[in-house]
Amino acid sequence: MKNNMKLIFDARGENEALSRMVTAAFLAPLNPTVEELTDIKTAVSEAVTNAILHGYDSDPAKQVELSCQFSDRTVTVTVRDRGHGIEDIALAMEPFYTSRPELERSGMGFTVMQTFMDELEVHSAREEGTVVRMTKRLSPRDEGVAP
Repeated sequence: MKNNMKLIFDARGENEALSRMVTAAFLAPLNPTVEELTDIKTAVSEAVTNAILHGYDSDPAKQVELSCQFSDRTVTVTVRDRGHGIEDIALAMEPFYTSRPELERSGMGFTVMQTFMDELEVHSAREEGTVVRMTKRLSPRDEGVAP
C-alpha cells in the first residue's frame, strides 16, 4: 500500500500539535504500534518546532510544509521551511547545541529525531531554508485500522 499527503500551515507554535495529529491520522491505516506512533509524532514535533523557532523566528506570516508518505511499512516524513537555514549542520546536530540559548531550549531536537527514526537527512542553505527528511520502518503487522 502507498499513500502521500502534504500540509502547509502558518509558523505558529500551536500548529506543532496539529502536525502531530495529522501525521498520526495519516498513518492510522498502517496500524503502527503505540511506540512507533509515539516515536514518529515526537520526531515530527521536534522538526516542526525547529522550523518555527529557528527557521522563522516564530513569524506567523511564514509557512511550514509537512509531507508524509508511506510505501508498504516504510514511512517518510519531510518538514520544510524557507527560512534562515542552518550555517553548520554538523554543529547543529551535536547534542545540547542551540543557536538560540535565550529561548532556554535543550539543543536536543536533532538527537531526538535521530533516536526515534531509522534515518535522518538534513539539507539546508543560508537564507533559503531547511529540509528535514525522516524515515521509519514499521514492524510487520496486519494492515488495516485496529478495532
